[in-house]
Amino acid sequence: MPVVILRNGVLIGCGALAACLAFSGAASAQQADDRTDIRVIGHRDPEGLLPDQTEPKAVSAISSDFIVKQAPTLNAFQLVNLLPGATVASSDPYGLSTSSSLTLRGLGQDEIGVLLEGAPQNDIGYYYAYPSQFADPGNVRQIALAQGSVDIDSPTVGGAGGLLSLTLDDPKATRQALVDLSLGSYALRRVFGRVDTGTIGSTGLKAFLSYSNTRADNWRGAGYDTRQHVDAKLLREWGDGNRASLALSYNDANSASYPSPTLADWQARGRGFNYDARYTAGNTNYWRLYRAPFRNLYASAPVHLRLNDRLTLDSTTYLQFGYGNSPYGTELSTTGNFLGNEALAAPIALPGAVDGVATVLGNYTGDQMRSGNVSKLTLQAGIHRVTAGLWFDYGTDRVAQSYTAVDAEGRPADRWGYRSKAIRTADGRLLAYENQRTVTVTKSVFLADSIALDPRLTVDIGFKGVSLLRNGRNYLPGPQDRVRRNSYVALPRAAVRYAIDDRQQVFANITTNFRTPNEFTLYDSSYGGVVSTRGTDALRNEYSISEELGYRYIGPNLSASVTGFHYKFRNRQLATVVDVGGAQVNSTLNAGGQTSYGVDAEIDYRPAKGVSVYISGEYLRARIDDDLPVGGDYLPTRGKRAVSSPTVQIGGGGTYDDGRLFGSIAGKYVGRQYATFVNDESIKGYATLDVSLGVHLADWFDGKRTDLRVNAINVTDPHVLAGVQAVTTNARDVVGRGGTVVSGAAPAYYIGSGAAVVATVSRGF
Repeated sequence: MPVVILRNGVLIGCGALAACLAFSGAASAQQADDRTDIRVIGHRDPEGLLPDQTEPKAVSAISSDFIVKQAPTLNAFQLVNLLPGATVASSDPYGLSTSSSLTLRGLGQDEIGVLLEGAPQNDIGYYYAYPSQFADPGNVRQIALAQGSVDIDSPTVGGAGGLLSLTLDDPKATRQALVDLSLGSYALRRVFGRVDTGTIGSTGLKAFLSYSNTRADNWRGAGYDTRQHVDAKLLREWGDGNRASLALSYNDANSASYPSPTLADWQARGRGFNYDARYTAGNTNYWRLYRAPFRNLYASAPVHLRLNDRLTLDSTTYLQFGYGNSPYGTELSTTGNFLGNEALAAPIALPGAVDGVATVLGNYTGDQMRSGNVSKLTLQAGIHRVTAGLWFDYGTDRVAQSYTAVDAEGRPADRWGYRSKAIRTADGRLLAYENQRTVTVTKSVFLADSIALDPRLTVDIGFKGVSLLRNGRNYLPGPQDRVRRNSYVALPRAAVRYAIDDRQQVFANITTNFRTPNEFTLYDSSYGGVVSTRGTDALRNEYSISEELGYRYIGPNLSASVTGFHYKFRNRQLATVVDVGGAQVNSTLNAGGQTSYGVDAEIDYRPAKGVSVYISGEYLRARIDDDLPVGGDYLPTRGKRAVSSPTVQIGGGGTYDDGRLFGSIAGKYVGRQYATFVNDESIKGYATLDVSLGVHLADWFDGKRTDLRVNAINVTDPHVLAGVQAVTTNARDVVGRGGTVVSGAAPAYYIGSGAAVVATVSRGF
């Protein structure tokens, strides 16, 4: 397949496939060989929805040209919603809430690796990534979505669902500035400003710094969201392709939560299922008790060096800090309390207690630090391109579920849930339902060879070994003090790619992945002084084998891709949310074996300059292979459909930009999704539609960028449940294989967001 570039208004392609390939998939390591340049007449892909690919796997993407036409608040999950295989459930139209999810080919976001400038963004304990914390869309050059696997050098654990990679825009070569001002529905106010330094003197350095401030009311119920965000990037390029950069992303948000209804709640109250707007004594459903404050800092320093004509070094060092609280309302008594398995004889002091009972803020706080480095050497030796590398990651996760006093107006004394300000026992200890610290150490070695057997045929083979150690301490009194789990797994892979001609290629691959159970499974849970759930290190790791067979066509006016895929899982781990003492805590269910197969397809048609029509689709068949053990019996789940795995989804849209007017339209249909393993409850399929319209006004002013655009989000405003927030084994009572009645538990769902309109003025200086 040719790499296509625009030169002097003419598209030029290079068809030397083998020279363009790097097994790692790092863009900086790919080089085009122009010995076979040909002239191609046509229209380039203006939005980057189907970028030229030489990877032997399915990859879709969106570029800044597409992102800039969308609503400025949308997060990365919402922005990739149009791509094949991506199912996004967002609880608010602006993407500010932490209540959202992304699945790829039916695999949840805890199965999807997320990178920003090559640095991991997933939670080290539970594997989740939180898109509302990511970089501002105006600073993102590209979001790439590999639906089936992660690159061999990706510093991620558990990527069976694929890889979401965000690349920041490089600083501009000239000094300039940009300001965006946005107003919208639900009292949305947003300001975004960015300054580029240009090349700084003779240092060769260039940088940008941006700041955004966003506020919006909840679109349903009481409450509002605030978000302040800073992005920065420092870049130095020299010689023949050498570059080093430092990227920073800081987020400070206070997000109002949206309650997730059961199906019965939804049928009874619909969108009226919300937290209470007013506080009354004893009310634990007051909205101020469910606002989640978070602060995060991500830093990444990728370096690419050409050591000589045949040898390159790529190294990324990263660091992240994060602290946040996911609070909830609850009640405490002054007496009858426990700390772990220890009964507290002396009463605790509770401000505002009436008859020995007080409403308090239940805190679920996480304090994380993570650092690491992934480095690789790539050697071109004849027909072989050999890559060898190491990855090391060290992280700590301090989790506490404590309690904070609430005043007579329902306002918490400390919304952050700091332990120093939390309620204490009579002898000064932290009163906590959960109190633990976990250290996670990941070590990995990888080796790969990309063999160009001839100019059209390339074979890739690779091996990755991963060791993951969890070492933790439980600070609560009880039988458990220390926890430890050590896992090692070997992950081989192979791929083949053949260029039929300069426009067409076929590829096939086989990839292995694994995931250890999350850290929550290691610890005891106690209720009433008795261990209710025993922590264990005996749960088996999830292991999967996936295969893809694909075809790509890149033409002057038409690009297309179709990929067939197949997955086989052992010990399939499914993320859910469980109620622990009133807190909604991430947990994992072992669903046994699972087999999935299907087809992803996308096509981008460019009939005229500035016009693009895009269609994507997926067919997915995901089935549970085993009956699920529950207690001493087995639920009849063999052959049932996997949860959160719609059989059909279709996306479509178009963009237009003639240099004066521009706009876009994007629609998505998602089919039925099951919420239980026995398939006794599901939500119907639904469709969404977004529209934007804008005008370039630079010619009316001084020639500098001046844009006005209006974005209409979810314009049809369907009243639907958009996704499964908490799966269960069975919603109704079910008779197991052995004759035991297994009691049902209701799943919980995301309520699909309402419609919103945003107007934005962008001005360059």
